[in-house]
Amino acid sequence: MLFSRFKTHLPTPDEALEGRPERPFAVPDRHTVLGNPLLGPYPDGLEIADFGLGCFWGAERKFWQAKGVWTTLVGYQGGHTPHPTYEEVCSGHTGHTEAVRVVYDPAVIPYTALLKLFWESHDPTQGFRQGNDVGTQYRSAIYTHSPAQQQAAEASRDAYRTVLQNSGYTDITTEILPADGTRPFYPAEGYHQQYLDKNPAGYCGIGGTGVSCPVGVAPARD
Repeated sequence: MLFSRFKTHLPTPDEALEGRPERPFAVPDRHTVLGNPLLGPYPDGLEIADFGLGCFWGAERKFWQAKGVWTTLVGYQGGHTPHPTYEEVCSGHTGHTEAVRVVYDPAVIPYTALLKLFWESHDPTQGFRQGNDVGTQYRSAIYTHSPAQQQAAEASRDAYRTVLQNSGYTDITTEILPADGTRPFYPAEGYHQQYLDKNPAGYCGIGGTGVSCPVGVAPARD
């Protein structure tokens, strides 16, 4: 009963698992497709964007295929438990969602283009689920790294909400919050990184609504 409850209920900090002071597993050095470092250091001029849009296996592939993306990695974000494991996140007792960190060149692909890819790659109206995947770890989320990203994300949400509702969808449930010290990104285990490159026939639960997100709905400056 407790496990079932926490699949669709975000735990409070007091309810969350305790976690640990350090990551309990290793993360690979380099991206298996792009060849660049996963954890950095990243070249000057690149920027970071964080997105949650369901199972991170298929979500990560959406972003590494985009021109101008330098590296991607998957992890856990938006919860309370320090350095969680996959099993802990899936229990619903950490409060994290499965997230993709995108390191990109804004001179090649602006943040607004990443937002368009994000919105069109999943259904942001489903709350604590994405398709057949049910749980708080599948919730839609954007964690921003600057006031400009926050403004752009909120503007894109408002514009997309209108076209979705005109197409018969309910309201967007995506959380848009700063990726500050209270919402750190914790990299996931090595076997999750670029999972669908290592397992081309592996599970991918990512699927959009088929409704196009308006282009140019927010400032392109990061």
